[in-house]
Amino acid sequence: MGRSAGTKLLVLGVSGLVSIVSIRLVLEHFGVEAYAQYGLLVSMAALLPFADLGMGAAVLTSVAGSVDPTRDEHVRRTLVGVFRVVALSGAALVAVGVGLTLAGGWPVLLGDGLQPGSGPVAALACLVLFCLTLPLAVGQRILTALGRNHVRILVQGLASPIFATTVAVLVLTGGHGGGYLAAFSYAGAAAIAALGSVLAFRALPGLAGGVLRDVWRVRAVRGAPVLGVAGPWLVLTLALPLAMQTDRLLLSHLATATDLAEYGLGFSLFSLLSQTVSAAGVALWPVFARARTTGDVRSPFGMATAFGAAAALAALVLALLLPWVVPLVSGGAVHLDGRLTGALVALVVVQAANYPLGMYMTDAAGLRFQVPPVLLMVPLNLGLSWWLTLQIGAAGPVVGSAVAVALCQFAPGVWFVRRDLRRRAREAGRVAVG
Repeated sequence: MGRSAGTKLLVLGVSGLVSIVSIRLVLEHFGVEAYAQYGLLVSMAALLPFADLGMGAAVLTSVAGSVDPTRDEHVRRTLVGVFRVVALSGAALVAVGVGLTLAGGWPVLLGDGLQPGSGPVAALACLVLFCLTLPLAVGQRILTALGRNHVRILVQGLASPIFATTVAVLVLTGGHGGGYLAAFSYAGAAAIAALGSVLAFRALPGLAGGVLRDVWRVRAVRGAPVLGVAGPWLVLTLALPLAMQTDRLLLSHLATATDLAEYGLGFSLFSLLSQTVSAAGVALWPVFARARTTGDVRSPFGMATAFGAAAALAALVLALLLPWVVPLVSGGAVHLDGRLTGALVALVVVQAANYPLGMYMTDAAGLRFQVPPVLLMVPLNLGLSWWLTLQIGAAGPVVGSAVAVALCQFAPGVWFVRRDLRRRAREAGRVAVG
C-alpha cells in the first residue's frame, strides 16, 4: 500500500505538471467548447466499467489467492474465460456504438456538450478504442494481484505525457483535431494497457501462451466458474457509474457549457487526490483476501480513519492553492466558485474513508451485501443531483454524490464490517480453543 501511494504521488506530481500544460494548450488553441467535449467523452469510460462484466475481480481474486499462478490450472482457466467474456462484451458495445452513430443518437445520449460535426464520430472512435482496451487491461489486474500495483501505476502514469505530446504536435503543426482530443486519449490508454499486459505475463512465464491457445478452444477448454465474485461485482460496477459518474451528463443537459467546463476543471484537479486514494486502496484487496485465507482477523477501521484524515488535509491544501492554480491552468477562461470547491473536498474525504471498508468487503458475502444499498444509491444520487444542479449549478451533482456515498456506502459498510469482525473473532477463538 505504501509503495502504491508513494508511486502514485510521484506519478501525480509529474502528471499534474504535464496536465497543466496540456489543458492550457487545449483551452488556448481549441477553445472551451473543445475542452468541454473532451471531458465529456473521456468520462464515457467511467460510465462503462461494467464492460468487463465483473471479470477483473475474478482475475484479481484468482491470481492473488494462488501459490503459483504460472502452474495453477484454476488461474489459467479463469483467464481463458475472462478473455472470452471481455471480447464478446467489447464486440457488443461496438455494435451499439455503430447503431447510435447511424441513428444519430449520440447527441441525444450525451447532450449539448457534444459538438456538431466531429462529436458523433469522435464518440464512436472513443468507444471502439475503449473496447479494444478491455482484454489488454487484464494485465493490470494481474500486476495488482501479484503485489506489483506500483508497477501498474508507473505504467498508467504515461497517460498524461502521451496526451500532452499529442496536443503539442497538433498545436505545432497547426492541426485542427480539437474535436478528436478524447480519441487520442483513448488510444494512449490502449497502448498503456498493452504494455501492462506484457509486463504482467513476463512475470508469469509460459502462462500467456497457454491462455491464448485455449481461448479459441471453446469446446475443448471451459473457463473456470467465477460468478460467486464476478456476479455481485458486475452489479456494483453497473450501479456505481450510474450513481457516481453521471455528473457531466446532468450538467450537459441541465446547465451551461461554462458550468460543464468549470466542473471538468475542478474534477480534474481533485481527481488527482482521488486517484492517490484509489491506488493505495486497491492494494488492500489482496491483503484482506490473504487475511481471510489465513484466518487473520484484520480490521480496516484504522486505515479508514487514516485515509479520511490524509484526504481531508490534502484536499484543504489544494483548495487553498486554487486561487493560484486555476488561473495558471485555464488562463482565466474558467473559474471555480467556493460551493464547487467545498463540495469536491467533501466528496474526496468521504470516498477516502470508505475505501478500506470496501476493500475489506471483497469476498462473496461482502460483495453481495453491498448490492442493495448501492442499487438504492442510484435513484437517490440521480434525483438529488438533478435537483441540486438546477439550484446551484456545477456544485449540485458533487454535493449529491457526497451525500449518496455517505448514506449508501460508508454507513452500511461500517455496520457490516463491525458485524463481520465480531463473527470472525468468535470463529478464531473457537479454532484456537479447539
